[in-house]
Amino acid sequence: MKTILVTGGTGFIGSNLCERLLRQGNKVICLDNNYTGSVENIKELKRHPNFRFVLHDIIEPIKIRAHIDQIYNLACPASPAAYKGSHSILTTKTCTIGMINVLELAIKNDATILQASTSEIYGDPLQHPQKETYWGNVNPIGDRACYDEGKRCAETLMFDYYRHKNAKIKIARIFNAYGPKMNKNDGRVISNFIVQALTNKDIVIYGSGEQTRSFCYVDDLISGLIKLMNSSKSVTGPINIGNPEELTIKKLAEKVVRMTKTTSKIVSKHSLRDADDPNRRKPDITIAKAKLKWNPTTSLSEGLKSTIDYFKTVI
Repeated sequence: MKTILVTGGTGFIGSNLCERLLRQGNKVICLDNNYTGSVENIKELKRHPNFRFVLHDIIEPIKIRAHIDQIYNLACPASPAAYKGSHSILTTKTCTIGMINVLELAIKNDATILQASTSEIYGDPLQHPQKETYWGNVNPIGDRACYDEGKRCAETLMFDYYRHKNAKIKIARIFNAYGPKMNKNDGRVISNFIVQALTNKDIVIYGSGEQTRSFCYVDDLISGLIKLMNSSKSVTGPINIGNPEELTIKKLAEKVVRMTKTTSKIVSKHSLRDADDPNRRKPDITIAKAKLKWNPTTSLSEGLKSTIDYFKTVI
């Protein structure tokens, strides 16, 4: 039985990860400041004898009275609605000061640490699909740079600790994920569309709607993260974890309308909501397939059905 720390554990991905790790027979310590996460996501888990919740912000030094075998660092706001504006400085601190604090805890425990990085480090990519060797096209002074550049700096810190302090590191670059326990107000496109559809409001597309994304269901994502965490020591990453099935935002909206049977109309706002929002996004998962034997298996229709069913219970 391993003792596993999940920072950001009350968030969408973190809470689903905690649940899976408990099912696998581990002891799980969930740490979060609940800035974007919610204890509602872990209310069932808190009854489990091998689960412990710690209210804490990783910007402050972390003190855990237990030996930790593995750390999944998911602590960071992950949607523009949460990390832009007045919360940008907090986001940068989480990716830098917070990253250092989690790395120091990993060194102290000789624990393997997995950093939840992001496809956002590629920015508005000039390479398609995106491979791990691509260095990205990021605006370092834009209003989403706190997240994009913050995650890039976190990867730098991971490798500096690997080179100079022998940290046991793993880096996953997560592409758009969705599924149950998403925050209905987080501003992500799938949650926006589903909530708008279920409340019979206009489904709003920004720009032409021809922008593309590749959506990975949360169960598939978590399988990839766990495979990476438990891979051989030589596999450090970064490794793309995402679903390479690409579709336009317009087609996604149309699919949500069909599946929810809503009376909502799809409307277009001609200006993009975010000038730095990438036009295309699709992962190359060749490395994940080869080194992790991982491949997403949940179709978009299956994943959307589960996600729609979830949102029907919370709105």
